Amino acid sequence: MDCAGVGASARGLGLAMKIACIHQGYELYGSDRCFAESVAALREAYPAAEIEVVLPRPGPIVAALAPHASRMTFEPLFVLRRKTLARLALTGWFMLPLALARAARRFAAADLVYINTSVVLDHQLVARAFPGKALLHIHEIPTGLARKILRAAGLWSGARLVFNSRATRDSFAPPAGRAHEVIYNGLDGPLEAMPTTYAGQRPLRVALIGRVNRIKGQDVLLAALTRLPAEVSARIEARMVGGAFENPALETKLRDEVAAAGLSGRVSVEPFVADTAPIYAWADVVVAPSKLPESLGRTAIEAMSFGRPALVSAIGGLTEVVADGETGWHVPPGDAEALAARLEAIITRPQDWRGFSAKARARYEALFSRKAAAEALAAAAARTLARAPAAARPALAAKTR
Repeated sequence: MDCAGVGASARGLGLAMKIACIHQGYELYGSDRCFAESVAALREAYPAAEIEVVLPRPGPIVAALAPHASRMTFEPLFVLRRKTLARLALTGWFMLPLALARAARRFAAADLVYINTSVVLDHQLVARAFPGKALLHIHEIPTGLARKILRAAGLWSGARLVFNSRATRDSFAPPAGRAHEVIYNGLDGPLEAMPTTYAGQRPLRVALIGRVNRIKGQDVLLAALTRLPAEVSARIEARMVGGAFENPALETKLRDEVAAAGLSGRVSVEPFVADTAPIYAWADVVVAPSKLPESLGRTAIEAMSFGRPALVSAIGGLTEVVADGETGWHVPPGDAEALAARLEAIITRPQDWRGFSAKARARYEALFSRKAAAEALAAAAARTLARAPAAARPALAAKTR
């Protein structure tokens, strides 16, 4: 059934355009920050719009969204996560009809529904009945059964697809002719790069910022540090910053492993913090030793905005963010020996990477600034609205730039 015209004609009477923005998280990690920045971009493009933000529950992200949202709604979303896939398959589908009904009411009332991440299944399933209303922003590179489900849902939705990297797009493999685009996530960095001070006389400061999970590679960094020669290991300080999503046992386990390796004096495991700027300012090098493909790699982008070179796994979108040997370095994923060798070279030959800071900042400004990403997302929203049936198409009140 084509329901696109339901509830949309009111905009033709001069009422405010209505945008709904859907997100599966509530913390303030990379995907959450990207969502907040996307909402800010839509607010900038459509300043008079009524913007509803939908989250599964309150959390740290609320403060970042508050300046841009007209209202916030907290409700259960039908979200596919790897750790809950089996439970959803057995019992979760009983919750689906109610989730679909909520999503359908939202689509009927909105001119545009921005769905952040492909794991929000209920709104994707409903989107097919409302052509020209959905913009699906894909930030994941799933594998196995999850990939099959998410790809099928995204294609079924009929939504305009936005991928945050070429790696994400290639993993999703949209069919020829399907409307889509690649828009790198952008962010507001400091006004200028912070000067680097490492010249080999003091310990190298290394930061790993990210959720404690099976992907981010905290264990790989720890293994690499234990493989360094003692005289080199003594010349490094490391901070691993970030909590474990609803699983504090993982944080405890990581602290125990640091202690067991005899590194407690030089390696700290620290909880999540909303403001990571002081950590980037402290660091000389930021590491992202991911074991599975990152769809892009926000931590590496943030590092470059501060003028910090990033040492990343050569996998997924991280290779699009960091230019190997120019703004940072690539190492094979999961290879503690290779990571240790690169850290040793960084520590013992600081002259080899003296110019990386300026190049990192320049790459950030050229490819990953907030302004570039916001303009591209606003253009994608306008193209989505232009596809709506004429009777349901609102006046595009985008701010003139």
